[in-house]
Amino acid sequence: MTTTTLTASRADLRNRVGLGQIITHSGTLSWRGIVKISRHPAGLADVIIGPAIFLVLFGYVFGGAISGDTSAYLQFVFPGILGMMTLFATMGVGVSLSTDLQDGIFDRFRSLPIARISPLIGAIGSDIVRQLVSLTALIGFGLLLGVRFETGLWSILAACALAIAFALSISWALVLLALAIKEPQAVQGLGAVLIIPLAFASNIFVPVDTMPGWMQTFASWNPVGHLVDAVRGLMMGGPVAEPVTLTLIWMAAFVVIFAPLSLIAYNRTR
Repeated sequence: MTTTTLTASRADLRNRVGLGQIITHSGTLSWRGIVKISRHPAGLADVIIGPAIFLVLFGYVFGGAISGDTSAYLQFVFPGILGMMTLFATMGVGVSLSTDLQDGIFDRFRSLPIARISPLIGAIGSDIVRQLVSLTALIGFGLLLGVRFETGLWSILAACALAIAFALSISWALVLLALAIKEPQAVQGLGAVLIIPLAFASNIFVPVDTMPGWMQTFASWNPVGHLVDAVRGLMMGGPVAEPVTLTLIWMAAFVVIFAPLSLIAYNRTR
């Protein structure tokens, strides 16, 4: 059988891949990423230590100056830091994908009769481990420092699930960045440049109404702010319906915009 025939055969197989097979292939490739993490657990150090550092620094260094009461400020800032840490954890998706592209493993994926989007979904799916570790570490440190949740267990779990889902949806932007740059260090640096303004120009650390007018406009449209409002409401009590709805709309927008662009960029990658 000639190389041309093999290539045509693989293309035909990819064209006939159904939804069930896409889910199976994506799950298998997600498991591959999880196995990689389990073999290199030191790579989780940032999502374990980071939450403790941010919670202590912002809770005790700035809490007194911002609110005058570090205990009250910890209650306010904790949901915000939870949303921020899930956001920062998404950079691992871009860096891992960029490393795989450099190592040539995606050349092997292209030769397999699998859906083109499965390796990209797999890269995002495996990141759920980093997200779960980050949330577990943050909640554990928060409880040790005196954070107390004011809602029930199911509301707290819903807040964590929403934060993870938001992070996985925004990960498509990091996937596109990795496919466009293909340099792990550059992906990490540019990813931070994009994420930091979203994190700090929001209601994570201070109420939006304390900002200048032009900054309030940006913060009120910031998708991270809607996520934090939703998490605060689910964990500490307060409005839930509107911020959750807005967060879900932003999540859908990230997937609808960045997933097709990522697939186009992947198909053009050589």
